[in-house]
Amino acid sequence: MTHNKDHFFFRLYQKLILNHPIITLSLVIILSVIAATQLPKFRLDASGESLTLENDESLNFYRQVNERYGSDDFLIITWKPNAGLMDEEALASLQDLVSRLEQIPTVANINSILNVPLLDGIKLDAEALSAEIPTLMDEGVDKQKALEEFTSSPLYTNLLVGDNGETSAIQVNFERDERYFSLLDARDKLRLKRSEQKLSAEESAQLEQLEDEFDAHSKVTSERTSQIIQDVRVIMDDYRDVAELYLGGISMITNDMLDFIQHDITVFGIGILLFIMVALFVFFGKIRWVVVPLFSCLVTVLILAGLLSYLDWRITVISSNFPSILLITVLALNVHLVVFYRDFISDNPSSTQMERVKATIKTMYWPCLYTALTTIVAFISLLISGIRPVIDFGWIMTIGLALGFIITFIVFPSFIQILSTEKHQSGSSITYKITHWIYNISVKFKPAIFTLAVLLVVFSAYGISQLKVENRFIDYFKPSTEIYQGMTVIDQQLGGTTPLDIVIDADPDEESLFAEDEFEDEFGDEFDSATYDPGYWFTRSKLETLEKIHDYIDSLGVTGKVQSLATTAKVLKQMNGGEYPDELTLSLVHKEMPEDVRKTLLNPYLSEDGEQVRINIRVEETNPDLKRSELIETINTFIVNETSIKPEHVHFTGMLVLYNNMLQSLFDSQIMTIGVVYLAILLMFLVLFRSFTLAILATIPNALSAALVLGIMGWMGVPMDMMTITIAAIVIGIAVDNSIHYVHRFKREFTKDNNYLATMERCHGSIGKAIYYTGVTIIVGFAILALSEFIPSIYFGLLTGFAMAVALFLNLTLLPLMLITFKPLKANNH
Repeated sequence: MTHNKDHFFFRLYQKLILNHPIITLSLVIILSVIAATQLPKFRLDASGESLTLENDESLNFYRQVNERYGSDDFLIITWKPNAGLMDEEALASLQDLVSRLEQIPTVANINSILNVPLLDGIKLDAEALSAEIPTLMDEGVDKQKALEEFTSSPLYTNLLVGDNGETSAIQVNFERDERYFSLLDARDKLRLKRSEQKLSAEESAQLEQLEDEFDAHSKVTSERTSQIIQDVRVIMDDYRDVAELYLGGISMITNDMLDFIQHDITVFGIGILLFIMVALFVFFGKIRWVVVPLFSCLVTVLILAGLLSYLDWRITVISSNFPSILLITVLALNVHLVVFYRDFISDNPSSTQMERVKATIKTMYWPCLYTALTTIVAFISLLISGIRPVIDFGWIMTIGLALGFIITFIVFPSFIQILSTEKHQSGSSITYKITHWIYNISVKFKPAIFTLAVLLVVFSAYGISQLKVENRFIDYFKPSTEIYQGMTVIDQQLGGTTPLDIVIDADPDEESLFAEDEFEDEFGDEFDSATYDPGYWFTRSKLETLEKIHDYIDSLGVTGKVQSLATTAKVLKQMNGGEYPDELTLSLVHKEMPEDVRKTLLNPYLSEDGEQVRINIRVEETNPDLKRSELIETINTFIVNETSIKPEHVHFTGMLVLYNNMLQSLFDSQIMTIGVVYLAILLMFLVLFRSFTLAILATIPNALSAALVLGIMGWMGVPMDMMTITIAAIVIGIAVDNSIHYVHRFKREFTKDNNYLATMERCHGSIGKAIYYTGVTIIVGFAILALSEFIPSIYFGLLTGFAMAVALFLNLTLLPLMLITFKPLKANNH
């Protein structure tokens, strides 16, 4: 029954494809041209959401905190004038720079040494508080005294000005995009409802509309941000003769990552295409065997890119590798077809072109289908990662591989038929000699190869036990990039880069200290202390508690600048002659504080109702001792154990928390991913080979190569991240192709004489060549990723290439040796 069904499908395939090669190729070319017309819509994305988990509850809290206390998405310009910070000409240039920056659309305000209040020397009394607070450029202000305040004040030192007094920060704040957040909020609410219950038809339509609107608006926002950053850089360039400047901030990092994506797509695309052309010519020695596989590869990538453009599917740093990986995997399919086709000519020199094509398609269809399916399974497994760019990468590669398989089995036979008939003699190539040499080595050193396999298992097991997910975001970039340089300056001179917020709620069980008639009114009738309540946190005892937490966090080695209500308390103490103000004075300060000072001292750290405080920490990304999870746990333990604050009232948020949540999920999802891939491939092998022993043996070399690459990462201390999480699954998925082809051919060859050793020799001389060709191509193809500007891509390319080299070696040595040792095939007596 199955045979008749196969026969029916092949006759249909011959009728539609094989009998009409020119029409078929013309349709493929037309489809490619249509796809190419969509390429102007091709979209790149490097938003901050790409560093977070798909359904991270912390993300919503993070957005709420940003809305209440101000966003951490701003640009930072470091300013180090050649003549010194307080030089008149340098200050004039800074004024000019700030005024030009203020003209940029959507810039809300700019914080710099020019406009922050100078509080040194101001007393804590009603008259002083109601007076206008001076700023640096006011008449009569002593510039050197101001510099002393900038470098010593708990408010400004290591934040606005470095403690050496040479470098200052210019903070460019943007207007909040209310439409962006309203669309985002509405979309996420409906998405959350969908995950918990079925949406009505009306709600589903509303969600679809919201997603379209949000996508369109975020595209506009991304383009606007890119233009702003470009404008800022153009302005900065005019002052580089006056000062040393660097640009930093989350917006700038995500924007520059887009440039890395474009660079990677271009470099990898061109590099791999050139390599493929050279490799194919070296392997086969004829132009036709360069053109035919290359055509299939290019058409696949072009149609997929056109489809992604049409669907407005954004490409991220992770999925930017899709053209190069797709080129490599589709090329592997084509190489297997070419090798079999040429071997068939060698065995049947008088055959017709149609006979050759039919034999190639009939023989290679099933192993190629299974190699495509197993690789698809590897990429589908990425969907469980929970990280949106990784999920997208899984889907893109799944669609691409299915497309590549279909196009290869349309283009290859059609192209062959319009070419002239060729002659070929197998067994004389250098590759044949290499694979035959590998056969002899394998047989001669069989015990040594088995021993090596066992040692690799032990080595890998220990290395995997040492795997870590902690890494430094700065290590993603080369020292030559502005991201790296800007982060370094901000980290080492301006108090750290990555924001971490601690939000602490009031304890509802505690009564307010402000009872009626508790204080005598010493400040006159204008201020009624008995009725004015500055809130739960703005009391001496609570401020002392916050100061204790603040100082502890500040003492930690990996934290830079810490800002909180305790900073305000320290400033108030300085203004009060070094003594803590009493409750009445604190109430007065809270009520009478001028708005410009309130914006600096209160609003970023205290909620309007006084029931919640925020501690803002800048963490040093360049610090080699940074361990995010450990840092959060250490601070939380101190707060709970050393103060009376209850654990349920303490909340951690900020980009550091979101990024850490993503990193911590990597290890679990990596183990789950490998497990899913291995079990799925094992089941597919059981169906394909109809032998449990064969299925197990065929998966061992690939599982071992994947384990080895993880082991090496553990030994070398290479952390797992967004990119390296995909390595093991991809290695198993791609490397297993060689096992499928080898075992499939081994089963066919074995029926000729039931001789395991002779079968192994014949397989090395035939399918061994194809495995060698595809192996070398894949190894070098991935190694080209080392040209990336993005460090995780370099690791990804080199480690995957190495793993594929190990898989190639094991599939040509360990796999056949296991087959001739365990003898899983039944002898054919016919």
